[in-house]
Amino acid sequence: MKLTTKGRYAVTAMLDLVLHGAVDASAAAADSVSLPAIGARQDISTAYLEQLFRGLRASGLVAASKGPGGGYRLARPAAEISVSDIVSAVGEGIDATRCGGAGDCQDGQECLTHGLWSDLSHQIDDFLGGISLASLVVRQEIRTVAKRQDLQASRIAAQNLH
Repeated sequence: MKLTTKGRYAVTAMLDLVLHGAVDASAAAADSVSLPAIGARQDISTAYLEQLFRGLRASGLVAASKGPGGGYRLARPAAEISVSDIVSAVGEGIDATRCGGAGDCQDGQECLTHGLWSDLSHQIDDFLGGISLASLVVRQEIRTVAKRQDLQASRIAAQNLH
């Protein structure tokens, strides 16, 4: 049981989107943010972000805008998007059972601890479902890291101009 890079990167990218696109974290982001900009700040390839954002868009979490200044913005207010929503949108899920929740862990039957691991999976999903993007972006440690990333991205951009 672990959250893979896919789920982690999707949550990271969505946080970046809120931090750089929303005027108010309680509302949907007004400004679009480009995937290359997110990728530069978060050290995630644009191609990988494109894969992730296909799932996020199909799930109704983000909306795309084309053309100059285009990119992505939240399709719903940040307060209405949970970490669980994001992880699910990219095809991830938390499952502590070894049978994928099917209940056929031991020769086609439930194993002795199936119920325990299934309950844990539900607890983790409930926990992640209770954490919204809006609740994350107000956390001081997240704002501190975002400022550091913005400064680093600005320095890199300035170096590339010279």
